[in-house]
Amino acid sequence: MARRSARRSPSSSAPLTLTAELPVGPVPISTGTAEVIRDPDFPQRVTLHVNGVPSSSLDLADPGFLDFEYMQQMAAFVALLPPGPLKVLHLGAAGSAFARHVEHERPGSRQLGVDLDARLLELVREWFALPRSPLLRLRADDAGRALASARDESYDVVVRDVFAGDRTPAHLVGTGFAAEAHRVLRPGGVLLVNCADKPPLTTARREVASLAQAFGPDAASSGRLAAVAEPAILKGRRYGNLVLAAVRELPKDPPAARHEAARHDQAGHDPARHDGEPHNAPQGAAEARGGRDGDIVRPDLREARLGRALRTLAVPATLLVGDDATAFAGTAAPLETAAP
Repeated sequence: MARRSARRSPSSSAPLTLTAELPVGPVPISTGTAEVIRDPDFPQRVTLHVNGVPSSSLDLADPGFLDFEYMQQMAAFVALLPPGPLKVLHLGAAGSAFARHVEHERPGSRQLGVDLDARLLELVREWFALPRSPLLRLRADDAGRALASARDESYDVVVRDVFAGDRTPAHLVGTGFAAEAHRVLRPGGVLLVNCADKPPLTTARREVASLAQAFGPDAASSGRLAAVAEPAILKGRRYGNLVLAAVRELPKDPPAARHEAARHDQAGHDPARHDGEPHNAPQGAAEARGGRDGDIVRPDLREARLGRALRTLAVPATLLVGDDATAFAGTAAPLETAAP
């Protein structure tokens, strides 16, 4: 489901430390097998294969390292968010490479990684130097069920990176999924979707249309909706990964309401944790990100620095935003689905 970028030298000279001996050969897990394969050129780099498919790539000496191109693209979107810790929901945890990167770039972030395979989550805790709970909690659960149980406006970032074979499970695509993701994002929060597709990119176009329906009719025109991929994928030359991004609109609440929500969060409430209240319990529509400030800043995906960051990756990627995102979706109909 992912390609690697060009080979790079290690970005850290830190000594290689392991939390456990890495296994040789496939290891049984709840859903099949997992195997850790070392990079012959850089032994501190490993790729986690789940049922024969490369699912995560990590540098055990460099937590900020991202090897898969779509993760590098996602990181460019996260970099648009205001500085400081984030609350992130990862639907599809595997080896938690992206969660390691977020913690490295934004220390103190609170993250939840969800994966269907309980045994896999136990093993990656043993094998890899992952942030400890509560910085990174790992939950064995269906991704759709975990999303549905999340409270309103409780995350800054939601990442969907779930596959069954070469497809995203049906209950995690379309309008139902997009609406649930919109619900759990804070104002100004970002949904990042790993969408694997083949020419003529029908699924990706319909997913963009689904995001536009859930995130509002002005999502594309106001710079809140985008698609990213390598030029060859966008030109329909081969199968590959696209990253789709959607930003939740800002609220209409007065500043006083935002400051009150921020004060409530600073008092110790963690909205990223489902604590027994109904999942749709109001959080204050304008809760400030991380309680840092009552003034919410919404990232604009039309910012020049985003396009520049994507073009200057080891494998350059093209950003479709604004009119280009609208044109990409074209006449594609949204994938009408129920909430997960």
